[in-house]
Amino acid sequence: MPARTAPARVPALASPAISLPDDVRRRLKDLERDSLTEKECVKEKLNLLYDFLQTEIKNQLCDLETKLHKEELSEEGYLAKVKSLLNKDLSLENGAHAREARGCLENGSQASGAGRRAGMAEANKSPQSASKSSRLSRRRSKSDGETKSPSPRVTRQKTKQTTMEFHFAKGPAKRKSDEELERGSVDDSEEEKELEERRLRRRTKELLMSPEDSSSEAVPGMRTRRDGDRDEKRPRSQPRDHAAKRRPEEQELEGAELQVSVSDEDEMDEKRRKVECKESPMEDKTKDKKDKVNITGISKQLDTLRCDECAQYLDDPDLKYEQPPVNALFEPEMLTDERLSIYDNNESGFESYEDLPQHKLTSFSVFCQHGHLCPIDTGLIEKNVELIFSGTVKPIYDDDPSPEGGVNGVNLGPINAWWITGFDGGEKALIGFSTSFAEYILMDPNPDYKPIFDLIQEKIYISKIVVEFLQNNPEAAYEDLINKIETTVPPSALNLNRFTEDSLLRHAQFVVEQVESYDEAGDSDEQPIIQAPCMKDLVNLAGATLGRRSSRKRHTTIRHSARVRDKVPTKATTTKLVYQIFDTFFSEEIEKDDKENTLKRQRCGVCEVCQLSECGKCKACKDMVKFGGSGRSKQACQERRCPNMAVKEADDDEDVEDNILEVPSPKKMHQEKKKKQNKNRISWIGEAIKTDGKKTYYRKVCIDSETLEVGDCVSVSPDDPSKPLYLARVTALWEDNSGQMFHAHWFCTGMDTVLGATSDPLELFLVDECEDMQLSYIHSRVEVCYKPPSENWAKEGGLEPEDTGNTYFYQMWYDPDYARFESPPQTQPTEDNKYKFCASCVRLGEMRQKEIPRVLEQLEDLDSRVLYNSATKDGVQYRVGDGVYLLPEGFVFKYLPAPRKGKASPRRGQGRAATRKCVAVPPPRPSAKKAAKSRGKKGSSIKLSSPVKRPKKDVEVVLDDLYPEYYRKSSDYIKGSNLDAPEPYRIGRIREIFCPKKNNGKPNETDIKVKINKFYRPENTHRSTQASYHADINLLYWSDEEVVVDFKIVQGRCTVEYAEDLSESVQEYSSRGPDRFYFLEAYNAKNKSFEDPPNHARNSRNKGKGKGKGKGKGRTRSQASEAAEPEVEVKVQKLRTLDVFSGCGGLSEGFHQAGMSETLWAIEMWEPAAQAFRLNNPGSTVFMEDCNLLLKLVMAGEKTNSCGQRLPQKGDVELLCGGPPCQGFSGMNRFNSRTYSKFKNSLVVSFLSYCDYYRPRFFLLENVRNFVSFSCSMVLKLTLRCLVRMGYQCTFGVLQAGQYGVAQTRRRAIILAAAPGEKLPLFPEPLHVFAPRACQLSVVVDNRKYVSNITRLSSGPYRTITVRDTMSDLPEIRNGASALEIAYNGEPQSWFQRQLRGTRYQPILREHICKDMSALVAARMRHIPLAPGSDWRDLPNMEVRLSDGTTTKKLRYNRYFIMEGDKPKPIRGVCACIQGKTFPCDSPRQFNTLIPWCLPHTGNRHNHWAGLYGRLEWDGFFSTTVTNPEPMGKQGRVLHPEQHRVVSVRECARSQGFPDAYRLFGNILDKHRQVGNAVPPPLAKAIGWEIKLCMLAKAQESPEVKVKEENTQD
Repeated sequence: MPARTAPARVPALASPAISLPDDVRRRLKDLERDSLTEKECVKEKLNLLYDFLQTEIKNQLCDLETKLHKEELSEEGYLAKVKSLLNKDLSLENGAHAREARGCLENGSQASGAGRRAGMAEANKSPQSASKSSRLSRRRSKSDGETKSPSPRVTRQKTKQTTMEFHFAKGPAKRKSDEELERGSVDDSEEEKELEERRLRRRTKELLMSPEDSSSEAVPGMRTRRDGDRDEKRPRSQPRDHAAKRRPEEQELEGAELQVSVSDEDEMDEKRRKVECKESPMEDKTKDKKDKVNITGISKQLDTLRCDECAQYLDDPDLKYEQPPVNALFEPEMLTDERLSIYDNNESGFESYEDLPQHKLTSFSVFCQHGHLCPIDTGLIEKNVELIFSGTVKPIYDDDPSPEGGVNGVNLGPINAWWITGFDGGEKALIGFSTSFAEYILMDPNPDYKPIFDLIQEKIYISKIVVEFLQNNPEAAYEDLINKIETTVPPSALNLNRFTEDSLLRHAQFVVEQVESYDEAGDSDEQPIIQAPCMKDLVNLAGATLGRRSSRKRHTTIRHSARVRDKVPTKATTTKLVYQIFDTFFSEEIEKDDKENTLKRQRCGVCEVCQLSECGKCKACKDMVKFGGSGRSKQACQERRCPNMAVKEADDDEDVEDNILEVPSPKKMHQEKKKKQNKNRISWIGEAIKTDGKKTYYRKVCIDSETLEVGDCVSVSPDDPSKPLYLARVTALWEDNSGQMFHAHWFCTGMDTVLGATSDPLELFLVDECEDMQLSYIHSRVEVCYKPPSENWAKEGGLEPEDTGNTYFYQMWYDPDYARFESPPQTQPTEDNKYKFCASCVRLGEMRQKEIPRVLEQLEDLDSRVLYNSATKDGVQYRVGDGVYLLPEGFVFKYLPAPRKGKASPRRGQGRAATRKCVAVPPPRPSAKKAAKSRGKKGSSIKLSSPVKRPKKDVEVVLDDLYPEYYRKSSDYIKGSNLDAPEPYRIGRIREIFCPKKNNGKPNETDIKVKINKFYRPENTHRSTQASYHADINLLYWSDEEVVVDFKIVQGRCTVEYAEDLSESVQEYSSRGPDRFYFLEAYNAKNKSFEDPPNHARNSRNKGKGKGKGKGKGRTRSQASEAAEPEVEVKVQKLRTLDVFSGCGGLSEGFHQAGMSETLWAIEMWEPAAQAFRLNNPGSTVFMEDCNLLLKLVMAGEKTNSCGQRLPQKGDVELLCGGPPCQGFSGMNRFNSRTYSKFKNSLVVSFLSYCDYYRPRFFLLENVRNFVSFSCSMVLKLTLRCLVRMGYQCTFGVLQAGQYGVAQTRRRAIILAAAPGEKLPLFPEPLHVFAPRACQLSVVVDNRKYVSNITRLSSGPYRTITVRDTMSDLPEIRNGASALEIAYNGEPQSWFQRQLRGTRYQPILREHICKDMSALVAARMRHIPLAPGSDWRDLPNMEVRLSDGTTTKKLRYNRYFIMEGDKPKPIRGVCACIQGKTFPCDSPRQFNTLIPWCLPHTGNRHNHWAGLYGRLEWDGFFSTTVTNPEPMGKQGRVLHPEQHRVVSVRECARSQGFPDAYRLFGNILDKHRQVGNAVPPPLAKAIGWEIKLCMLAKAQESPEVKVKEENTQD
């Protein structure tokens, strides 16, 4: 029989007017039992009676409705006229209006539904069945009042067993929780007894009625009764008049019917309207104190169309009603049927049966008291809602799901519990019901109930997928989990094409509960899988409640197979040196047999699980002292494993507070008052060496009978005796007016460096800090020795580390501002200053001299100024004719281009009213600041310029009903926008260097001026930004405009050449290094025209007539800021490179582009990435093995591995680079406490062991930004500690990839190291300007802020690379595009695209494929506007037909949320929890909606989920490229700016800077993962350039190069 659904408002056809049938009259009377609004009352009455109205009345009703829509008739008038017409056409009993029975929307289509529940009346039972029933009742009565033990196969609620006689007397037993029963008071018990007696009397009267007293039409399953003058046939499960409980007892006992006349009803409606007005939130302010807004009451008003039993929406077209089977029996009689017996009339066997009988149930359906088919898994049973069911019951041994041979049952139940027994190796879980009389194992549902039951099976199967996935992937990200869900083929029994993310979010609460139950079954030393990153994201996204399952009495736990232990990871292979240092930190992972760590569990103390008491039975409890244990484990009871702390305990915050006060250096004494000296304890030895002014210098001094001389090391007493002694080297001894003095060159202990407590307590570091001290501060002489690297340093890798002894030693110089450990400077004293030579003073003096701007090589003395040929600043020499960078404030252009405008597209279906309007105003530029931080200035800080605020929008007209979530977009900031990015440097050519004259006619050399010629960039011309998009990024236009600027604002040198004068192509010229520009034309701003440049512009340098010096000869170059090649070309050999954890090869690719590396070996365990590396590096040997096993082979002396591949030996590797897996460090995967995560972290140990064994010339470690703060920066400290102990110079810093030429924000931690004798590279200066919010790169370690050597803080040479630059030339594809090779269909449009396509003709585009999203996700993407900043908050709330033929639903908003003063906002909530923390989540999850239900549900807690389903902005940049682009993943801004799909693999690869010719391997998700895990090649290239500069600098110092330079000069 087809299911009946909720009726439409007005049926299409009508029948002639006739008298009303009895069932319609009865249902009209039922409607009066609940008070509804007048509008709802009339609406339901009209729905019931429309088919019985006369045609003339129908036409009049249609006219009234038309007038109502045209606003020609008020709603009150419409309702009054409709009531009048209905009363005129039909004669209702006593004039009563039909009302809606609360919770059941009845209409004419349900006229035959009076008998929808089948069963046999008590009077019709046969004597035989009655006798069986009585015998069964006697057998069951033995267990009355006893608590049943749970089945060994299932876990469910323990309930009281009732007898059948009691069932006949009471009807269905209403379940109550144990807590409610315990709370019952004496008065309540008496009242319950009274009510129970009344119900018993009425029920007994029904049961004892004779057949003659029943109505003429007896329907199976219906009880007929006479209650006063009222005849009613009511199904057994239909609720009684709940309002009767509020009436006088006499009225209820007599069964009198409430009679209401038409006039009385109008009067009641008027009163109801007044009451509703009083309850309105727009109440008069004078009554605020008297009538506070009752949010719960308001929410109930919003739920008037929801069933009060099952909470389903009554106007839902998918709502169905129960269809009873024919010839059905009630449960007691059905259970006595012989067809269900398994003993063949052997009663003795049945007598001994102690548990509830078990049967199979097929063709079943479950429904509430109002007959609505409803699920069993939404918590209704847990809330004591009576759910009853019908179907065909079969014996337990019958496996045939067909109804044949079974017994039809109706009104079975109510259900006490439902349970799951597991999968037993199959695809379908076994589910069962428990009632007071039996247990039923479910087979096939009724066709009407099948969609509901399939959802239950779906959630169970998804839970199985999740748990099994997490068993083997405990570190999986949310995107990985979605991938697993979407790629799993659903079993055929579910009748589904695919699982989707919406399926997971829909069943999130159940999945979380199953994961929790799985964790509870684990051992106490196992880490719970609820800590997995994907589970935390699922909990946050879906708003699932942790700990709910553990507090329930009914358990619905899936029984999984025995817990699979995580695969034991390969132990970290280490050298002895690394082992000693990391032993304390990675004691679990490094091969140790004598120590075992356990993780102490914590509790939040507030959740339901934490409130439980200890069970006293688990392993943890047995170890507690109060249970007789030792108390050593300190573990919480397994029943009290707090789910909240499990998720939160390992969270790190990626955003580090940068405004931390710097700690002053503890080494300086800062003498404020002189210490009195005891002349007797201090005496000079020997004669004075020299007298210089008032100072008389000595070589030796005796202090307390101890002889000290210049060069000795001493301990110095601090003013505060509680502080440790300071250590210093005595560099001079003298006596003057201040007394007997010495000059102290301070040592820095390891505790005062970034190493902190990880340092060797005996190791000291030289620092550039010194001080004059009184000799009386000297405590004693100490031994401090210098340990230079041994001659065979490179050969000592992997050997037993040398004992450091018991004396202080030093081997490194330390920069406390940049955390750089370098070899000590080789500055040597001369014969004249041996007695007072201080290396610190010399270095500080040199730096101060470099910082001071100076003019050199005077050219001409004019009237008002003096011309010079060159000037120096910060160690860089600038000459006339050089190109220079200036801050953007240096000068302005005559032509001001139009400001950037924020355009927006109209919303779909809104028209002009909703078009976004933005006022474009020129953004203010940040004030000029000194860019560089001098090393000589201690205690100063670096601050980034404040981000520019976006221009405010005009008031925008948005339809709240259509776009209900748009109100969340209150912030003007759009993540991924470049509107806040600063302008690049101004560029000019030096025309003159001069100093104005003072009044005395001498040049004022402290005020150096520079006259320059301006260069225009393409965006500075009248062609505006569009011109820069198509032009080369280093293209300039000459201008005859001149401007005079202060020499102080010059930021650096650059090379600007006329392209026609180059001896090579522009591409070759540009590729030879950064800071290279060219021009082909001149720009005339006045005429807005482009012209040929003048002749003087074509000369690269105007040579001056100095005093014979510097006539065009070599440029002075600084390692810190100059990238120009030396005059004498020096060729360096490429470094032989080993790339560990190589991935697909992004790091090696960048080094290759820099021309300084040749990767001969790579190690990558993941096959797709290893194959990709092979494709792009055919000459490399790729080891697809565990790096620990390979290192073991090498350390054991093996030459080849098991595959016959040759292993690199000592001395082969010159550059070691790699990025150990970062899942444990990443801010995107913040769960760092799991054993497997620690193992991955311990790969850092393996990587350092490679470094210790091979001892390469250069070492680079790349990781996520959180690497520097992981575990209180302990991993960073230990890494640096290892490198320093090996003898490496090293430093660390954080770089932003977007500043080096990619359209992506990606902050990465970099550790650089150089062997002794090499130069330690600096971090590369930024090449591109980028959003200031993403460029906060300082690192705080132990409350001290560290910065890198970068000086370009507020600007850069080039503009930002945008999304448009990255991928605008790629052909359009659709969602799910899978063609691996397609044509480009066009030329590259931007400089960046030309770079990635390469110079060779390449007609084929590879990997331009994208993920195939589900039909619902595709519809959402299609409705995201194209305007910048659009995301899920711009989705319309509407019904949409999907590509799979289904239709979405509208999201229902049914809750207010509270503002200050308890004033509610508009209805914007989808769950009660929006009203505050005291309101639990009670609303059913909505699904298949265009706006995902989970996002407004949890949006207030998570920054409105800004960015999910977000579109990229053409002029913006990518968020950090992840391994699996998901619209609801961590980086939700993955939608194409114009196309309705997620970004493709090639687009992601371009966002990382990979050339188009770079090959990837595997399926689409493998390729996404390869790209997301890679280092952007442009970032690696910039680092490679710095390493190459160090190689060149060392090569220039070689004797061979010096000889060549001398020959060149000759």
